[in-house]
Amino acid sequence: MLLQLKDSGELVKVLDVQELIDPNHDVVRAQEQEGQEEQQADSYKKENLTFPSGESLPRCWMDANYRNAK
Repeated sequence: MLLQLKDSGELVKVLDVQELIDPNHDVVRAQEQEGQEEQQADSYKKENLTFPSGESLPRCWMDANYRNAK
């Protein structure tokens, strides 16, 4: 799955979608998508990622207690 870094607008490829949708993980492993060669995997905080459309990640992916919050 491709996501976008909020600060730079660069695309990153998430390596483990389960890690992304698990609200108990605040960091995901991904690879930057620049150039023709595959980049090294790095860790990115979910709070710094958006969908390429600019839409924020769903709250249920980021907050394990999203149902209890008002």
